[in-house]
Formats: sequence, C-alpha cells, structure tokens
Amino acid sequence: MATKLTIVTNPDPRLRQRSAEVSREELALPETQAFLDELEEAMHIYDGIGIAAPQVGVSKRIIVVNLEGHGGAQVLVNPEITQRSFRMADGEEGCLSVPGIFGMVRRHRAVKAKALRRDGTEITLDLKDLPAVILQHEIDHLDGILFIDKVTKYTEAGSSKL
Repeated sequence: MATKLTIVTNPDPRLRQRSAEVSREELALPETQAFLDELEEAMHIYDGIGIAAPQVGVSKRIIVVNLEGHGGAQVLVNPEITQRSFRMADGEEGCLSVPGIFGMVRRHRAVKAKALRRDGTEITLDLKDLPAVILQHEIDHLDGILFIDKVTKYTEAGSSKL
C-alpha cells in the first residue's frame, strides 16, 4: 500500500496558513472525493490517529480522524467546534508534521462540533477524552496552529501520533 501524499513538516509555511472552506459543490467533485480517499489512506499509512489536509500541503478545511467508539475513521469537512467544556485535561501529544517531538498540551476535555460528511450532509459530534483531543488538534491544523504552540512541557518519548 502506498500513497501519493507526503507529510509536510515544520517549519513549512503551509502549516501556518488558515485553510479555505470547502463548498458542497467542490466537495461533490470527483477530484475532491479522490483526495478524501487519499487523505484517509495517508493517515493509515503514516500510522496516525488523525490527519489534516494542510499536513499534505492542501490548504482546505478537511480532516480525517479516527474516533474510537464513534464509527472509526471519519472524513470531516469544514469542522467547527460549537461548544467546549469548562474542564480541561493535560495529555501528551505528538504530530506527523513535527516528527520526534512530544509534549504535554492542555485541551478541553469535551467538545461538541459540526462538520460536513463526505456526501455533503451535516454531522454533529459530542466528544470527550481522546476523541475530543484528536478533533481539537486537527482543527488547529486548519487554523495554522501546531501543537508545539500549546506545549506546556516537552516530554522524552511519546506514543501519540496525532
């Protein structure tokens, strides 16, 4: 199994741009649907639990997240957090675009979000714990934010592959 997509790594300036919204018309295009397949395949090949389009050099508001207990890998287009918990949690994060670096990041313990599915229908998500962290991390990519911007303490080794 191979992918045409390669991971863009820090300090590539494409990782620091706000990504463009995707219209339902653009989402319906065969080339966009093919890209969604490639992005999901890339997440699996690079052994990630989430990936955002900017991580492969495409400045579009598209992510793929592996949400255990929420249907597995999901393509989310134009994801937007609509509600955040008051409670925060610290957790170790890493990133395919920042290889070899891990650190503790404080995130909202739970979030509610909305997004488009690949067929253009709207989905709402109510996530907590690791799925909430994955979503926040990937949406940050769409806004040009890397986890290293939020690290409170760097760690030696990690198991996270956001």
